[in-house]
Formats: sequence, structure tokens, C-alpha cells
Amino acid sequence: MTDKQSMHIDPYEKNWIRLSIGLLVVFATAVTVAGFAFGFQVPTPEDRVDPRTVATEGPWADPGLRELVPGKKYEAYILAQTWAFLPNEITVPVGAEVTFYVTSKDVQHGFKLQDTNINMQIVPGQVSKLTVTFDEPGVHNFICTEYCGAAHAIMFGTLTVE
Repeated sequence: MTDKQSMHIDPYEKNWIRLSIGLLVVFATAVTVAGFAFGFQVPTPEDRVDPRTVATEGPWADPGLRELVPGKKYEAYILAQTWAFLPNEITVPVGAEVTFYVTSKDVQHGFKLQDTNINMQIVPGQVSKLTVTFDEPGVHNFICTEYCGAAHAIMFGTLTVE
């Protein structure tokens, strides 16, 4: 006959293991519920561009807001470069759905539109895309969330909903 083997774990340690597993389940549940409740979006790489020439071609030669459906649907092309967003001021009407297309022509940047779920990592050569609808008037700052050099702290812009 073979004896059944056990791990001989102290009861005090077993309780800590149970608590740790319980907390992992609670945290995973909270993140999942919050993700669906707040409509988390994952930025998708929409397109590839040449960072050396991006500022001279297509919508990136004249970045800014494009109106697709008057007063309702817009596209915002934003070019990130060392310590600046082009354009750094955007105005849209209440109820507008704005799709953001953001790329960089030099180094890695971040794009966080405050008070929304827009937060993207901006990689040179890649166009990131996210969409948001603005239901209330107000001012939303957008900031760079990736350290991009000595003047990183001054890299921001504003989106005004009126």
C-alpha cells in the first residue's frame, strides 16, 4: 500500500493563499465589469505611414478636423511631434462623434483626452484610431502620456465641445 502524500501546509499559510486567490478573482471581476460598463476601447493600428515624410502627404500635410456629416460626425487628424500636437486646438458641437487618427513623425508619444476613454500610445509610422461621442459641452485637454524629451510637460492641446 502507498501512503497518500500531502503538502503539509501550515493552516495560517493556507488562509493567506485562499485570501490571495479570492482577491485575484475580485480584481479580475472588477476590471471586466468596469471594461464593459465604461466601454473601454483598444486603439487599433489603422494604417502605416512613413514617419520621415508623413507631414508632407495626405491628411497629415494639413492636420485638423474634417466634417463628414454636418454637426454630427467628424474625423480629427492629429500629428504628434517633439513637444507639440498639430493642431493643438479643436472645436466640435455637442453630440458630435469624433474619430481620432493620431500618428507621430519623430519619437513615441502618448495621447490622452481627459474625461474620456481615449488613451493611446502613438508610435512613429503607425496611425492609431479611436472614436468618442461628446454629449455634454466642456473643455477636454489632451496631453502626451509618454516621456518624449526635455519639454514633454508642455505638450498638450484642447478640445472644446460647444
